[in-house]
Amino acid sequence: MPRSLREALAGRVPEPLLRRLRAFDIVGDIAVLRLPPELRPYACAIGEALMRVHRHVRVVLNQVGPVSGDFRTRQLEHIAGEHRTLTLHRENGCVFRVDLSRVYFSPRLGTERLRVARLVRPGEVVTNLFAGVGCYSIEIARHSQARRVYSIDLNPAAYELMVENIRLNRVGDRVIPLLGDCRALVRTRLRGLADRVLMPLPELARDFLPTALEALKPTGGVIHFYDFGSDPDPFGPSASFVREFVSAHGFSAEILSCRKVRSYAPRCYHVVLDVRLSGLSGF
Repeated sequence: MPRSLREALAGRVPEPLLRRLRAFDIVGDIAVLRLPPELRPYACAIGEALMRVHRHVRVVLNQVGPVSGDFRTRQLEHIAGEHRTLTLHRENGCVFRVDLSRVYFSPRLGTERLRVARLVRPGEVVTNLFAGVGCYSIEIARHSQARRVYSIDLNPAAYELMVENIRLNRVGDRVIPLLGDCRALVRTRLRGLADRVLMPLPELARDFLPTALEALKPTGGVIHFYDFGSDPDPFGPSASFVREFVSAHGFSAEILSCRKVRSYAPRCYHVVLDVRLSGLSGF
């Protein structure tokens, strides 16, 4: 049995091209590659080899385009194994049904999801503005004593899977799934309820910071603000943006912590700032 993918492909793919193989994700029993153009002719061989090395993998897909659209979906092509995109993914003691063709999901965020869940204090109310299939929300319910988690997503497919995942993980007594635009839902139903707000889409965090402030209780609370940053100062621009925005509205911000969640490109990162806000009574 080959111990690595490169070992399994020795003699089947030219050695110089093997060096172009990138890291891949495994979601449940589905592996997702991002093959450069020069490796596309070898896609089937690569997929079959991957399943030999990772015996639990039953499907191999290739992502052929970037994450795009309002629902942040990916264009995927089948390489090997069964013809499906639906799987069951286990993470941090939870289980999530995911359809990779209809929703965005990254297993690389598992450590971050658990980190946030462990920060939640007993009795807190949490509002998750971009919940997807419910991973952050469900892990918070499973690993903390949160009183209530409002879990919002705009994508009907993500909402459908979120509802199922809440049932699978038996957290329906605390996680409330909501379908729709988080701006409208916060304005009409959730204004001023949250002790903690999650904003796990770095592409949208700056545009939706007013909604996060509106969701917090008048006494304030914590926002997990996800953004993009680059060397040599990956956190400075994000921190300045948050401080300047809240200051312009008469509030104060204390940056509790900053961390790199993962790398997107050389010297470019997905970052998170944990921010405590106060003085929100006038928002």
